[in-house]
Amino acid sequence: MAKMVYEKSRGLTNTPLTYCPGCSHGTVHKLIAESLVELDVLEKSIAIAPVGCSVLAYEFFNCDAIQAAHGRAPAVATGIKRVEPNKIVFTYQGDGDLASIGTAEIIHAAHRGENFTVIFVNNAIYGMTGGQMAPTTLINQKTSTSPYGRQEATTGKPLLVSEMMAQIPSATYIERVSIHDIAHINKAKRAIKKAFEYQIKGKGFNMIEIIADCPVGWNMTPTQARQNIADAMIPYFPLGVYKDEGGGPQ
Repeated sequence: MAKMVYEKSRGLTNTPLTYCPGCSHGTVHKLIAESLVELDVLEKSIAIAPVGCSVLAYEFFNCDAIQAAHGRAPAVATGIKRVEPNKIVFTYQGDGDLASIGTAEIIHAAHRGENFTVIFVNNAIYGMTGGQMAPTTLINQKTSTSPYGRQEATTGKPLLVSEMMAQIPSATYIERVSIHDIAHINKAKRAIKKAFEYQIKGKGFNMIEIIADCPVGWNMTPTQARQNIADAMIPYFPLGVYKDEGGGPQ
């Protein structure tokens, strides 16, 4: 008789994912879904889908979800959480969505101390719209709008979102993690679950930044892209807890 060694989380639907081979979004979806199930809050959770590669996230999470305009997920989450304070609300946003068009929304939601969770997937590029340079694109990184590589003299340095958000007084918990190998995937799961635990306890705004890859946008194989996270992304975007005022272990 076959022995079950792995079963997909019931926090995910059976809808086939629409992501490119090697994309990190599927892994992040899995970690979120498992966390919601383990905390027994799946049925009371509401996801806010972004604009970007994960625009169809509402099809993949097995909980209530709503689509927000580009960058406006924190504003939508604010309204939902204030109307339904007992729901578990989370936004799922990429670097173009959160760190570019939605910068005002994320900063002011944190400044108000809104009690919801932000999952910020940073792959340093606009994936869905054609591989353009994003606020987090690395110096010398080639994109469709920086074919010779990003230059600091003309576009500045990549935006350090976690460091910036940690300076906001009403932000409770900010951590940057990665999912480029098994050990870091496990650490990312713990951070995501902790963020939801803080929301359940009413501790205020929290954000988990996840360093991810985009093999197609980076013009790499999935294996090369995962290695590039360790070699290029993490040295500029150091992993760790940037703020924790929720009383949890560091």
